[in-house]
Amino acid sequence: MLDRALEIREQVVRLRRDIHQHPELSFQETRTAALVADTLRSLGLRVKTGVGKTGVVGYLGEGSPVVALRADMDALPIQEANDVPYASCTPGVMHACGHDAHAAILLGVAMLLHDPNLPGQVRFLFQPAEESADEERKGGAERMIADGAMEGVDVVMSLHVASDVPTGYVEISVGPDSAAVDTFFATIIGQGCHGAYPHQGLDPIFIAAQVLNAIYGIIPRRIDPFQPAVISVCRIHAGTAENIIPQQVELAGTIRSMDAAVRKQLAEELAKVFTIPNALGGRSEFEIIKGVPPVCNDERVVSLLRQVATDLLGPDKLRPKTPGMGGEDFALMTEVAPGAMFHLGVALGGEIRRGHSDTFDINEDALPIGVAILAEATRRYLIGEFKLG
Repeated sequence: MLDRALEIREQVVRLRRDIHQHPELSFQETRTAALVADTLRSLGLRVKTGVGKTGVVGYLGEGSPVVALRADMDALPIQEANDVPYASCTPGVMHACGHDAHAAILLGVAMLLHDPNLPGQVRFLFQPAEESADEERKGGAERMIADGAMEGVDVVMSLHVASDVPTGYVEISVGPDSAAVDTFFATIIGQGCHGAYPHQGLDPIFIAAQVLNAIYGIIPRRIDPFQPAVISVCRIHAGTAENIIPQQVELAGTIRSMDAAVRKQLAEELAKVFTIPNALGGRSEFEIIKGVPPVCNDERVVSLLRQVATDLLGPDKLRPKTPGMGGEDFALMTEVAPGAMFHLGVALGGEIRRGHSDTFDINEDALPIGVAILAEATRRYLIGEFKLG
């Protein structure tokens, strides 16, 4: 399968570069979706568009079992700094998280699995909006699931490029692979006044300083040190002039966890913190928006992917994955069916191009590896060489 993937390397690279040059933000992936749909139709697959708003589902084969393979398609609001022939043509938007590679790899898998004798069904899920949500705070995975993309699926698999892992290596582990993601919004309300006479008002910035100290004390003083947890205040806004004490301070941030009990405790501790303004004579408004759960890699699916990666690359190229605090709405799909995500090494000449940065890029030699692993794992599952039960 790896030999066959290497034969289509240039096709996959061309697709990746095309998508990279024309990045689209969450729920705006119309050009990308059209490219994906046209490519799948050219391979003879049945195609459904507009799934989860701008997603695409390709159907190969009939009946059961059903293997779903997922790739995300959206880009980020970042101005690309790379000086390469395939750099983004869209000002202020770039593929800085590898979703261009994910989509191209999955199209490559469709090319390799196009076999009328393959039993069961392969369902190719090209998902919009992994990076962001819509006006109802729903992301692409949730929207696609609601539109029936995961109905009848027996197993679901995905991958994510890893710019800190050498090309040719694969990382995967059983259990939590990413963190639960929640978001908080708060407003601390005091009494605005002249900056020269602070005693005539109630300074919400002073109150916010006490709140910030309390927030950053939650993790080291209230959470079990053996439990992963993060609270980051990522936005603070207050004031209109240098001599006016403002009426209020707005804060927003992210909450990350991997354990359900810790997730609940973090929300409770934050709620306590935002009673501090009341004790100091002000008041606050506080809201937590619950996001996606952790991706939890199923032990049986991980075994399948490990077996395939070992056979294709050798045991020395397979490494355990240390869970990270990033979020992934692929988690919602693994709640519907047993699933797993592996991480594909794409380090460029030993240089780490960090995700979500303006210099992010990948080693395209990794693309056939991703294609081969997903294709071979799917083939083995469908023909019964590997049974999850």
